[in-house]
Amino acid sequence: MFAQLGLPSDPAGIEGFIATHRPLENGTALYRAPFWSPAQRNFLKEEIIEDADWAPAIDELNMRLH
Repeated sequence: MFAQLGLPSDPAGIEGFIATHRPLENGTALYRAPFWSPAQRNFLKEEIIEDADWAPAIDELNMRLH
């Protein structure tokens, strides 16, 4: 999923991203976090709404950032 978002997708890159952006403010939907670009925000929102293939990975990222 990180590659889909245009972010480093190796384990160190993923852990670094999470460490940098955590914790999200309570009540903030993942796709509304201020660090996403408009394209990244749209991707996350659409994948969750459609319960698409990336939805489980997005849910896991959401849990790790909160």
